[in-house]
Amino acid sequence: MTGPEDDDAVTEQRRVVVVAFDGFQLLDLAGPVEAFRAARELGAQPAYAIEIATPSGRRVRSASAVEITADSSLRRLAQDRSAVDTLLVVGGQGSRVAAADEPFLADIRAVSARARRTTSVCTGAFVLAGAGLLDGYAATTHWASCAALAQRHPAVDVRPDRIYVHDRDRWTSAGVTAGIDLTLALIEADHGAELAHQVAAWLVVFVQRPGGQAQFSAQLRAMPAHSPGVAELQRWLPDHLDADLTVEALAARAAMSPRTFARTFRHETGTTPAAHVEELRIEAARRLLETTDLTVSAVAVAVGLRHAETLHRAFSRRVGTTPDRYRQHFQPAHRAG
Repeated sequence: MTGPEDDDAVTEQRRVVVVAFDGFQLLDLAGPVEAFRAARELGAQPAYAIEIATPSGRRVRSASAVEITADSSLRRLAQDRSAVDTLLVVGGQGSRVAAADEPFLADIRAVSARARRTTSVCTGAFVLAGAGLLDGYAATTHWASCAALAQRHPAVDVRPDRIYVHDRDRWTSAGVTAGIDLTLALIEADHGAELAHQVAAWLVVFVQRPGGQAQFSAQLRAMPAHSPGVAELQRWLPDHLDADLTVEALAARAAMSPRTFARTFRHETGTTPAAHVEELRIEAARRLLETTDLTVSAVAVAVGLRHAETLHRAFSRRVGTTPDRYRQHFQPAHRAG
């Protein structure tokens, strides 16, 4: 392989091996493949060479009944000595069977040993974990499978509330469309933020969500209420975060006494009114820190926390860092600079 100083180095390609199996999730494969392809079309150098590998090199059938043709056999890839830039294992209903297939896992281990980085989408993390490739690493998977991953593989540091996790040469993502976020992050790591943003625009998706974002919004994490007054309040809250949102004010809006309202809200949504309001406000603050140049004080006022100090305390409690550090880490480079 030529070195970076050689004139023909730019002609080399980054070989991306995407592993699929019967029962795979179609979007887990299609999303990353299209993102890598878009990067290639938009001029990524070195370009990505995408290769679909299946256990034996035969066609495989997705959970949605769409079949795909393989470019290569994972078994043959495991036996040869050719270099791989990125190994990406998709997820889906078939991942549990694949994660128990020792010959298949042995092939995954062999290819991973030659790869610059090893990645997974959704429940593809179970395959990597089954192969022992996530032991001692932080990782994530689809929200509905995080508990099972942690239980079955205690040596894996499962991060359930993440879009994707990057730990050294291991990258794992949450479910389905989060594979696109993961791939955009891989493209940014390889070619910079500008190309990643061009790919996001090409695919007509939002600029990639930071890995530290939650898999669920605060509205989705809270269960939908059954009482008409509380249900209406849930719909009203996100657009009125700068209003008076004390329990007394919310109870009056729901036409309940404060005591009845607090009890009903917690019973029906699984959280307290104060905790839900704070979570909504912090989520809104994160969006403003990521997408605007507003000062921390202005963000605090916009989300109804009034003072920068109040935002700092709530942010540290909920996110584990300060608003300034969050902005430095997650704001796109073209804005942060």
